[in-house]
Amino acid sequence: MQHCRAPSSKHCHRLAPGCKPFVSRPRLTCKAAAPSDLSSPPGLKAEPWRGTPDQVQALEALRRRMESKGQNVDESTLQWYLRDRYFDVEEADQKLSKMLHFRKAFPSERITRESVAREYASGKAYVHSATDKYGRPAIVIRTKLHAVGDYPIDDSKRLCIHLIDGAVAQAVAGGGEQIVGIFDLRGFEVPRNADFAFAAFMVEAFFEYYPRRVAQVLLVDAPWVFQPAWAVIKPLMRKYAALVRFVSTEELRREFFTPGTLPPDFK
Repeated sequence: MQHCRAPSSKHCHRLAPGCKPFVSRPRLTCKAAAPSDLSSPPGLKAEPWRGTPDQVQALEALRRRMESKGQNVDESTLQWYLRDRYFDVEEADQKLSKMLHFRKAFPSERITRESVAREYASGKAYVHSATDKYGRPAIVIRTKLHAVGDYPIDDSKRLCIHLIDGAVAQAVAGGGEQIVGIFDLRGFEVPRNADFAFAAFMVEAFFEYYPRRVAQVLLVDAPWVFQPAWAVIKPLMRKYAALVRFVSTEELRREFFTPGTLPPDFK
């Protein structure tokens, strides 16, 4: 399919039949914001929904595609996948369809606190009760408490989904859209905590099934033994590796939380 550069807002013309709009996509970067600049949080952001005629047209086109597949998808989800894919209907369709297929295997209504209670009780991960300075709920993962083989991997996947769903719901309830993942790497050991199969699932979940919901991933106090593990995980993340930042506990305290909102693990 040929690509045509989208017209400027001053000169709006219809695209020729069969012509796919050219969309300039910014390169993924993850820079630390200045301590005083809390209006522009670091990390990945979604394209804004402005309700323009082109966006509404894309929304209706995606809705029709989903309905033709027998999928009744709510409008906010349709909008979100369009925003993730820069309003490219075909790409949004592909990514949304992949997520819906994933949800057939892991339906959210069946993943409750009770269904993940045993592994949740290990304390390996939780959704922090307070948001960071940018208003983002945080999932804290205590990597030293996740030992390879302690639990069936599908159980660990369900716990991961439960936590992400909870954090996203908390964000939306507070008027936000995104969350942050905080991996506490203190005490990380190889091979005990180096679960590459589960890490691959987390990467896929964060960036494919919950696109742009995880704005940033913070790796806290990574020991030198984590570097070989990171060398394996980083290529799996592809361009999204730019969203990962290695930080110290002090940087986490200073840049992302206040003394009253800091997760208890880092006080």
